[in-house]
Amino acid sequence: MPVSPPVQPDPAHPVGAADGGELDAAVRTLLLVMPRAVGRIKRMEVPEELREMALAPRHLSLLSFLLLDGPMTVRDLADRLEVAPTTASLLVGELSRKGVLDRREDDHDRRRRIVSVPAEKRATLERWLSPGARAWRAALAPMTRAERAAVVRAFTAYEAALGEVTGD
Repeated sequence: MPVSPPVQPDPAHPVGAADGGELDAAVRTLLLVMPRAVGRIKRMEVPEELREMALAPRHLSLLSFLLLDGPMTVRDLADRLEVAPTTASLLVGELSRKGVLDRREDDHDRRRRIVSVPAEKRATLERWLSPGARAWRAALAPMTRAERAAVVRAFTAYEAALGEVTGD
């Protein structure tokens, strides 16, 4: 894993005087805000009926997509999660065994399985996971389409850069 000074500018990407320090100012702001946001996310209490299920972040993304978009196939989930269908199938299996998901045959194609959140778990999951979606909507709604795309690109690039630094 490459080691570099934690906050110093990357020598491979020098910032010229034309920047006027805006990049460093933005980095400082994000270094302040991101830990606060992560801390708030971590303080969001897991509902009692879900605590013993040991739900991981990958499960939360899958559940959030089902809450936002409704029932879908394992293949559709795999595409949204950007994982192989076998990985999505394993996740669905884990959550089905825990009673957090339902799987049923597709009425039009018996080879396909439709995955959904059971009615008795929906309210609990929505109460727990919807604050994150509401916060993103509040932050993104006033922006133009181009500005929202820039935010998504920035977060995607940030996550990828963290992966490079940490070797993930």
